[in-house]
Amino acid sequence: MHTEHRHSRRAFLCGTGGLMTASAVMGMGAASAAGAAAGAGAGAAEELALTGEIAETHYYLTEVRLESGFEREGEYITATRTALHTLEIHDGSIQAILEEGAALTPDFPRYSAGGKLALPAFRDMHIHLDKTFYGGPWQAPLPRQGKTIMDMIAREEILLPKLLPTSQQRAEALIDLLLSQGTTVARSHCNIDPVSGLKSLEHLQLALEKHRDRFECEIVAFPQHGLLHSKVDGLMREAMAMGVQFVGGLDPTNVDGAMEQSLDAMFQIALDHDKAVDIHLHETGPSGTAAINYMVETVERTPQLKGRLNLSHAFALGTLPEAELDALAERMAAQGVTVISTVPIGALTMPLPRLREKGVTLMTGTDSVIDHWSPFGTGDMLEKANLMAQVYGGRDEFALTRAMAIATGDVLPLDDAGDRAWPKPGDAAEFALAEASCSAEAVARRSARSAAFHKGRLVYGGVARA
Repeated sequence: MHTEHRHSRRAFLCGTGGLMTASAVMGMGAASAAGAAAGAGAGAAEELALTGEIAETHYYLTEVRLESGFEREGEYITATRTALHTLEIHDGSIQAILEEGAALTPDFPRYSAGGKLALPAFRDMHIHLDKTFYGGPWQAPLPRQGKTIMDMIAREEILLPKLLPTSQQRAEALIDLLLSQGTTVARSHCNIDPVSGLKSLEHLQLALEKHRDRFECEIVAFPQHGLLHSKVDGLMREAMAMGVQFVGGLDPTNVDGAMEQSLDAMFQIALDHDKAVDIHLHETGPSGTAAINYMVETVERTPQLKGRLNLSHAFALGTLPEAELDALAERMAAQGVTVISTVPIGALTMPLPRLREKGVTLMTGTDSVIDHWSPFGTGDMLEKANLMAQVYGGRDEFALTRAMAIATGDVLPLDDAGDRAWPKPGDAAEFALAEASCSAEAVARRSARSAAFHKGRLVYGGVARA
């Protein structure tokens, strides 16, 4: 009979909850260090060498902490049970999940997760890898007070030529940052504008190609200076031919000054090139609501677009009365419209729980990571899950576990009933190892990640040779 381990957070973090690595000397990619491990029964420490590379395609990863169920007191979920397992990984997938102590064939190498908690790989679905100050000297944005989006576009026209010479290197540094946070899948918006032309896209594609075995990224061709305003229809179509997956757009009224014409042009590019759409929509007034309604109506009468419209930000949804929001959200859900929110804090609170209740798919992203728009981006998806919990009252064990869904593409270790939903044999071997006793703690404490795996490859951090 399998014996599950239930440890207090205090005991686990002190090293009594299984094999714990005491050293985490790791940089912006795979590295090596030495770790002290506490034996499961003896309590004596032995030195285990950490490795930052797993060359084999068929191996065991032992002492992986997985969630196994909820503990309840009456009507409340009070804790999460976990147990140590061995994952058999083969050709990028989890071939088997074995209980602790199960017999292992000597044919395959063994590595140890050291009792770390496995979390589903994080997905940063709205980021700008192509234009960042990250990887260079510190630089804060200029003041925004009184500046319109058109003023910011004018600033960017001056800034872009200064960023282009190092944009590939900075994108690579940003990819390393994401990997260090356990993010192995992303969607990056990439400027298509008269100043940089297709150079930003070319540099981003070079950066992604260098990391294609470690990191998966979709690209949105983003007309940051306005699709109509900057007259980039031709460049956008060239970007489609270069392998971009999404057609982007931007504030069709405030920037392009012609809502229907701008959105029609965006959708036409998508239809002509068989692409999906991901539009930045910051407009909060009636123009923002009108744009969302117009886009949903367009999808409703154009079957080819069903399931292919993504609304990034969509702040206007946060201004609607409940009845109007519910009716619009139901139409959005019926057409497979996704909302990608950065979980904003401040004057505007997005109705994300209500959208989810109505069946709208939600995603999140870090958006700006230290650039001319914001200095606050960390590239950490657990931070977004943490914000989700804080903003919408997710303080208890169960709510904290549910908050993580927005950062993982709705993949959670346990379903609502407390049965294991992830991982299962056959799943892709894509996960992060975290210094936490359960996912609720990881969300609440934004626990450190010690390793990240993508398609069976160790792409960040280190694990012990067992």
